[in-house]
Amino acid sequence: MEKFNLTLAQMKPRLGDIKWNLERHIELAKQAQSGGSHMIVFPELSLTGYSVRDLNAELALDVNNKFFDPLKTLSAKISIAVGTIIRDASGGIRNGLLFFEDGEIRHVHYKVYLPTYGLFEEQRYFLPGNKVEAFDTKFGRVGLLVCEDLWHISLPYLLAEQGARLIIGVAASPTRLSGPAEVHSGQVVNSEQHRAFARLLSVYLAFVNRVGFEDGVNFWGGSEVISPHGDNIATGKLFDEELITSEIVLAEVDRARLFARHFLDENPALVVSHLKDLGYR
Repeated sequence: MEKFNLTLAQMKPRLGDIKWNLERHIELAKQAQSGGSHMIVFPELSLTGYSVRDLNAELALDVNNKFFDPLKTLSAKISIAVGTIIRDASGGIRNGLLFFEDGEIRHVHYKVYLPTYGLFEEQRYFLPGNKVEAFDTKFGRVGLLVCEDLWHISLPYLLAEQGARLIIGVAASPTRLSGPAEVHSGQVVNSEQHRAFARLLSVYLAFVNRVGFEDGVNFWGGSEVISPHGDNIATGKLFDEELITSEIVLAEVDRARLFARHFLDENPALVVSHLKDLGYR
């Protein structure tokens, strides 16, 4: 599908209440689908809440758990990306992003970079992912990243080299300090980074951040869609729940790459050669 409508679900989950959160996901996905959307993306850990701490083991589910069946069923009408806690085949607990399409889980991405500084303590509760993979959907190749993953240039680069034309980043990004100036600067910094990645890789970049409060921590929202030319084509409100829908036109990826050939002229073999020279294998 060369053109499709993408909805970012900027929402506030209830911490630990996965049944209520699932019902809310279904409600919002049906609302987006009835409005003409073909894909909806929810924030990081949208099914569980972010500040889970020692609830991590209790909330962790196997990807084959029947809990996900309503999302599988609904994905026959609208593709759905949701954040949740997954117990992998070895028993490890991970921060995951699941992509549902046509009645099945099409792809799972485990957050690679787990921040453990300042407000964050994810390495105490999760194991890191160890790979990043673009995958095929009926909307072309897509790549998934979770929050801190987008702060490491290698991951969006690898996804683009694997053929992703749309990179989806989901987040639970908190307001570090109170006051409108700090909130604004946080949004500006993230948006500048997203525009740079989209422009340099000539891809669409969709970013959805949650809102609401957990344990006194405020999440700022500001979800956005960036075009392959680096232009901001949709922006969500600060602090409020909202569905943000944008049309994705994949031909714009080709147009951006022909207009500015930096991605087409990229030389991955040069990168590999230098990494080997530095001792990486």
